[in-house]
This record gives sequence, structure tokens and C-alpha cells, in this order.
Amino acid sequence: MKNIAALALISIALVSCKKETAKITKVDPKTGKTITVEVPADSVAKVEENPAIKDSAGIYTQSFKLEKGKTYPLVTYQRDVKTMTDPQGKTVSGTSESTDEMTFTVNDIKGNVYDMTLNLVGKRNSQSAQGKTIVVDTKQPMPKEDDLKMIWNINKALTSGNKLNMKMDTKGNVISITGFEAIYTKVGNAIGTLIKDANQKASVVASLKETFNEKILKDQFNKNLTIIPKKGAKVGEKWTNTENADPSGTIKVTSSYTLKSVGNGTAEISVTGGIPKKTEKKTQGPITHSLSSELAQNGTIKFDQNTGWITNQNITVKTTQIETISDGKQSQSMKSISNSSVMINPSAK
Repeated sequence: MKNIAALALISIALVSCKKETAKITKVDPKTGKTITVEVPADSVAKVEENPAIKDSAGIYTQSFKLEKGKTYPLVTYQRDVKTMTDPQGKTVSGTSESTDEMTFTVNDIKGNVYDMTLNLVGKRNSQSAQGKTIVVDTKQPMPKEDDLKMIWNINKALTSGNKLNMKMDTKGNVISITGFEAIYTKVGNAIGTLIKDANQKASVVASLKETFNEKILKDQFNKNLTIIPKKGAKVGEKWTNTENADPSGTIKVTSSYTLKSVGNGTAEISVTGGIPKKTEKKTQGPITHSLSSELAQNGTIKFDQNTGWITNQNITVKTTQIETISDGKQSQSMKSISNSSVMINPSAK
């Protein structure tokens, strides 16, 4: 009887230790085919019955299902490492970083429109070269260097407790962003202690208005918050988007997106593309000046399947530029390579 009881206890222990599993679908990276695998049930995020990113006959569309009273993060981070090589082969490198931190709080939902408060939380910039690093951070005290005080004052006035009102529909279309004038006034007052000349002060505020306004932010959010085409996409499907890389519109950057997978509460999109190599030549007398440049990007973007909100982006961008001057007998070249990381919500996994 004791042996039977012991066996029964062992059996119960084995059953209790057995973990529940769940089946999920994913794309096999080797074959590109959709496969079904078993994973621990506690590792599978709960997907709502009617998620924001859902499929109909295998075609996934993106919308937003945000909750009233909840706050959603949008932290953008960029790191650039630039290396320049002169005609003698000597190299000089420098690193720059920038972080813009903001959050979106849903105040109300009327019909299919969200009334949101855009909170400007913080801004950080740093530059490192030749063993020296300069940092301007709104969450840190004002720098002691006079040439950095102006930047800190502007950034601090931009982010210190400032709020904008934004209206966005459930499809991710940003309808309006208001509240800029109060921020412009705040920045003008902040730099008033450093700039006495009224014209210089007006010039600084005018420059701010060109880079920080409703159109700029609407374009940024429309590009970052909604990636899947309005018509939807199947897992494995590819689509492209082309935009101007310079003000004249002569150089275009093409981004190619592929819906890599949807499941386990996450929609993942891969990104490739860039600017194909282009060479321009100008000749004046015996001297020929040529400039070649190209850009390549690669990375992933992840969205929360239930809410539709972006949870993480990690894209690497490599830009190569070679400038050459030749007289037909000899030539000299200057090479510049920039390796960039462009991230959103970098701490998210």
C-alpha cells in the first residue's frame, strides 16, 4: 500500500509540474512558410476577441483600440556614428544622440475620434568627438557653457509641462493638433534673458515655428503610428512607400515593408530599402568633380495587436558618400560613412 501511495504522489507531482502549452502560428525564417508551433501558455499574450490589428480571410488591417484614461508612450531615439576619411587616409569620427520623449493620454472617445493630450516630457542631445562629450538634457541642470545655455533653455521651454491637444480617429488619421501658440510664447520668454535684441529673439521663435508646428507633427505621427496599408496586408506581403529625401524632391528614399508575423499579441513588420547609389559629375576645364551617395536601411517595427499602438521600432541606416576630384592624371577622394540607429520606445522588448 505504501508503494502504491508513493507512486500516486509521484504521479500527482508530475501532473502538477507539467506546463500547459498553446499553439501559435509564425513564419519559418528558413522557408518563409507559415507554421504552427507549441509554446508555454504563460508566454502567449492574451489577444482580445476583437483586436485592433485583426484579419479577415487572412488579410490584416490596422486600427486603434485605446482606452479612456490610459497613457501611451512614444519615445524616439536616434544615434549617429559618422566617420570621415580624408585623401591621406586619416579618419575622424564623431557620435551624436538625440532623444525626444512624449506620451499620449486619452481624455475622451467620441464616436470614432480620440481626444488626446500630447505631453512633451523631455529632450536630450549629446555629441561626442575626440574624447569629449557634450550633453544637453532637459531632465538635468542647465549646462555651464554659454553656447549650450541657449539650446537648453529652448528645449526646456519646449518640454517643461507643455501639453498639446490632439484629435485622432480610430484608423490612425491625425485630425488636428492645437496649443502651439502658448509654447511659442513660453520659448520666447525663456530666451528673453539670454537675447536682448528683439529681432534676434523673433528670429529664434520663427525658426522654431518652422520645425515645430501642426503639419510637421501630423506628418510624423501619421508616418510612425500607422504602417499597414489601409487595404490591409497578408502575412508575408510586401508594400513600398516613397518620399522625398531632399527639399527639391530630386532624391527619393524608398521604404519596403513586409508583414512578417501577427500573433502572440504582436504584429511585426520588417523594413528594408533606401536610396540606390547615385553619382553626379561636373567638369570644369581639366577638373572633374564627382559625388556618389547611397543609403540602405534595415530593421523591424512592432505593434500591440490589441491596441494597435507602436511598441517598438529598431531600424539601422547606413549612408555612404564619396567625393572625388580628378585632373585626369591623379585624383583625391573624401569618404563619409554614417551608421544610424533609429528607434521608437527603445526600452520595450
